[in-house]
Amino acid sequence: MFIASLGWGLYSLLGRGQKSPLSSTSGNFIVALILMIPFALFIPDKITPTSYGLFLAIISGSITSGIGYAVWYWVLPKINIMTASVAQLTVPLIAAFGGYLFIYETLNWQFYISSILILGGVLVPFIYKR
Repeated sequence: MFIASLGWGLYSLLGRGQKSPLSSTSGNFIVALILMIPFALFIPDKITPTSYGLFLAIISGSITSGIGYAVWYWVLPKINIMTASVAQLTVPLIAAFGGYLFIYETLNWQFYISSILILGGVLVPFIYKR
């Protein structure tokens, strides 16, 4: 998660100055797809994707994520970098809560502890405001 947060932060800082967020995001997705092709060669033979699974992967990977990244790139220049950083911290919490709301995942002690940690991290900049 730490490496992912660094990557997302770097991605946001670099994307802050993009003039065309949709084309930038599309280009990034194409590069990521090309980089993943060699890894696809090592998928075990016992795993056979279904057409429904491939459809869901395409929808979630390209359309919903792509739109999410494009909207983020569009909003990013309009907000303060500190606000953007704090907003990024809440994404895992929102995703986990979305799992509870939409696919009926259970809220267990890990969810509550991580929620407290995430919200505590979000609270820090407000407590130590300069």
